[in-house]
Amino acid sequence: MSILDEAAALADTGPVCDSCLGRVYADRSFGLTNAERGRSLRVAHGLETDEEPESVETADCWVCEGECARFDEWAERCAAAVEGTEFETYQVGTRAPPLVEENEALLREEVGLDPDAGELFKSEFNREVGKRVGRLTDTEVDFGRPDVQFLIDVAEDRVETTVNSAFVYGRYRKLERDIPQTEWPCRECDGSGRQGREPCDHCGGSGYLYDDSVEQYVAPIVMDLMDGTEALFHGAGREDVDALMLGTGRPFVVEVKEPRRRRIDVERLEGDVNAFADGAVEVEGLRLATYDMVERVKELDASKTYRAEVTFGGDVTAEALADALEELTGATIRQYTPQRVDHRRAALTRERTVYDASGELSDPRHATVEVHGQGGLYIKELVSGDDGRTEPSLAGLLGVDADVSALDVTAVEGESEAFEQSEFFR
Repeated sequence: MSILDEAAALADTGPVCDSCLGRVYADRSFGLTNAERGRSLRVAHGLETDEEPESVETADCWVCEGECARFDEWAERCAAAVEGTEFETYQVGTRAPPLVEENEALLREEVGLDPDAGELFKSEFNREVGKRVGRLTDTEVDFGRPDVQFLIDVAEDRVETTVNSAFVYGRYRKLERDIPQTEWPCRECDGSGRQGREPCDHCGGSGYLYDDSVEQYVAPIVMDLMDGTEALFHGAGREDVDALMLGTGRPFVVEVKEPRRRRIDVERLEGDVNAFADGAVEVEGLRLATYDMVERVKELDASKTYRAEVTFGGDVTAEALADALEELTGATIRQYTPQRVDHRRAALTRERTVYDASGELSDPRHATVEVHGQGGLYIKELVSGDDGRTEPSLAGLLGVDADVSALDVTAVEGESEAFEQSEFFR
């Protein structure tokens, strides 16, 4: 049977609109809509039989039940659903009515065609409505992770809209001690601020162990400027609460859920955050990022550089300190879960490498030590030995007690490549 004979047989099953007829042959020819393809088949058949081509109103089609006449209407409803929301990319999906899907299969079965011949109703719907949405909103389709996703539920006659998160990348410096990276709920009251009917004694009724955090200084400002509903803070690891974060800062991403604004002035945002933090925290290098930057910040292997003020339990000579630090340089350190974190870390032995260690005495009982090490290296324990849980350690090599009295992180950089790769920015 020729394609024209097949098309004629399909048309004879009842009133079939041009779109539904052409959809059976969606894999034939290019640059045509299914409606154009269907009309062309009717015309070609008419020429072959010397008969006037049949015309079928879409509203009378027994296959799609008139739905193929609603592409413009659905596109307008999609555009209206996100009015006032800034976006650059979108995607349209369709939930086809079960009856239409049954009709499609029956149409092909009637003339002995493959049930999958051409394309599905929902595929055409996605494409035709999607093209119109793009024109109405001056945006581009994205089949990966678009800014906005529309799901057209034809049977329920509704558009379900999802506004995906926006992401802002940057680096922060923490310039005051005793500020955690993220909010730290009180473990005694589970963040409620109360124990029974009384305020929690442990947190003073606030529900948090610390009044401020890097997250609280940064995330609300980003969320407010992007007009979102919630903001999540993702950091490339975290420093101890009592440690400063200096130097080039620590990479982070703020994820803003359901933003109404995406076209923001990041320089203005940087200034707003720094003004709000008032010297406690500084951010720099803010840039709009992709969804993949969250995983990169959290998963990319990164080395850390630390500066530690160390106090010794006995006198130490400059020569002994230099020898000990030289021995630590390049060493593989075995660290059993430190006592100070064993309530929230799995009990196991980790191996980490010290890339470089240097330092100098300020007097026989005090020194400044700098360590560049593999991510996950516990520096306080590298110095103290943690009662033998860390081997080797500075204290063990010197044969005296050693404790970190002040710790600063001065650099957080990717082990094999920089965090800031162009493909992760918008």
